[in-house]
Amino acid sequence: MILEAAILDVIPQEILSFEKDFQKASSIISSIKGYRGHQLQRCLEVSNRYLLLVNWEKLEDHTIGFRQSAGYQDWKKLLHKYYNPFPTVEHYELVYTQT
Repeated sequence: MILEAAILDVIPQEILSFEKDFQKASSIISSIKGYRGHQLQRCLEVSNRYLLLVNWEKLEDHTIGFRQSAGYQDWKKLLHKYYNPFPTVEHYELVYTQT
């Protein structure tokens, strides 16, 4: 499994609209092959910063399956207008876990 991580700095006066549109956009990403779940967390220290974590079966499910889908165009229309600066997205694979 691959973890996609993106720090999203949202325009401060757009926070409520962003959260509302993110809920709409969640149905888009969750319909993509290889999607395994996601969460959005708000930063406690920086009120307009969010952490988006998405679990994918494999890297290509995100980089090709999602980003080259028609749904991604809808995702962009809903969410990309809120970011300043535009986020960097990174991908991680599990090395160690303990429960």
